[in-house]
Amino acid sequence: MSKHNYDLIVIGTGPGGEGAAMQAAKEGKNVGVIEKHHLIGGGCTHWGTIPSKALRHSIFRVTEFNTNNLTREMGMNIKCGFPEMRRSAEAVIAKQIDMRQGFYNRNRVSLQHGAAKFLDVNTIEVLDDQGNLLTLTADSFVIATGSRPFRPPGVDFSHDRIYDSDTIMQMNHTPTSITIYGAGVIGCEYASMFRNLGCKVNLVNGRDKLLEFLDDEIIDALSYHLRERGVLIRHREFFERVEPREDGVILHLQSGKMLKTDCLLWAAGREGNSNDMGLESLGIVPNKRGQIEVNEDFQTKVPTIYAVGDVIGPPSLASAAYVQGRYAASHLINGHADRAMIQDIPTGIYTSPEISSLGKTERDLTESRVPYEVGHSMFKSIARAQITGQTVGMLKLLFHRDTLEILGIHCFGANASEIIHIGQAIMSQQGSANSLKYFMNTTFNYPTMAEAYRVAALNGYNRLF
Repeated sequence: MSKHNYDLIVIGTGPGGEGAAMQAAKEGKNVGVIEKHHLIGGGCTHWGTIPSKALRHSIFRVTEFNTNNLTREMGMNIKCGFPEMRRSAEAVIAKQIDMRQGFYNRNRVSLQHGAAKFLDVNTIEVLDDQGNLLTLTADSFVIATGSRPFRPPGVDFSHDRIYDSDTIMQMNHTPTSITIYGAGVIGCEYASMFRNLGCKVNLVNGRDKLLEFLDDEIIDALSYHLRERGVLIRHREFFERVEPREDGVILHLQSGKMLKTDCLLWAAGREGNSNDMGLESLGIVPNKRGQIEVNEDFQTKVPTIYAVGDVIGPPSLASAAYVQGRYAASHLINGHADRAMIQDIPTGIYTSPEISSLGKTERDLTESRVPYEVGHSMFKSIARAQITGQTVGMLKLLFHRDTLEILGIHCFGANASEIIHIGQAIMSQQGSANSLKYFMNTTFNYPTMAEAYRVAALNGYNRLF
């Protein structure tokens, strides 16, 4: 049993862990990193964000090719199943691993593979795959162990037709039908993907609406578009039991309905990877979903132990985890950090088309009695969208009637997660610099999707008179 000492030990190499490790290393600290998996990158790289978005892109390109009028007139058609498209993600994952390994090497960050367990507030024990134990000590720790899909008892996830979001990429066939239980971000994204593959899709939602944290108009647009594409959405439904069969899966709902499809994707909730880490002995008790409670600076009940990313719960975004990691490292080293880093995090949802939002919704502003107005730009009227044929969607600006301050930005359509950042730059400005007039008086390249900001701003400004 060997022993090492560090200024900081980071547990996990996903976005949160990487952000913390790189920030601390740049500030001259001796940093050690522990990764349970045999490859770095965390769930984001191997099971979640990267593979699912690479898969989505492949499906989109094939769908775009097969629905293009020119290729259809020429009798051209690509037949490509789920396994073939899934392989497109493998090259991207390999590049991400190599790139991230370079970050650790260049910054002289020590990397150990194994499962970490706290012995006391300054000591952890690392058990590797060969059964070897390594004891490490540090002044501070950042826990960035991520999350995993919640698996309810009684559901046989070893069955070859029952998947969760970590195992769906292992599917070796293209189903003709699929039931997705859970209509959160992951459920909606996969509903879009499988429908674009030509699968019949049941999307089962326990709530009244899809993605209730979004602006109501965006929710309505998403629901309409999914239904128009042929997705069957079932609201206010809850599972009773799952019945696997050789030729498919039957989802029994509490309402008495039975949904029989080729396979089932369970996408209802996630839980933090905080188990078997010895946290309870330190007074850090995760909640029933394994999430660790932290204060506004990401400190746990033990001030020298921080936690960031999915293991602390929402917003459960890779982008948020990275900046949380950077913030935590800055705070533990300097005693303070810039709160602007962790405020106004945009939401990116990779349905088809995409959704991205930032700031307040109409619901928020109405409940707060803020005098606001709305500016719209419908993509069907934007020249660039007409050229590309991606005319579904809109950009929506919410702004204060008196000061013209931008209060919220909501985008539904192709490249929404890119378009949002133009508005984000203006929203982040202080005082009068955050103004609807910026979009009204700025010259945008033509034709571009960015022009939607000018159209939306003028549309909203005209409502004031």
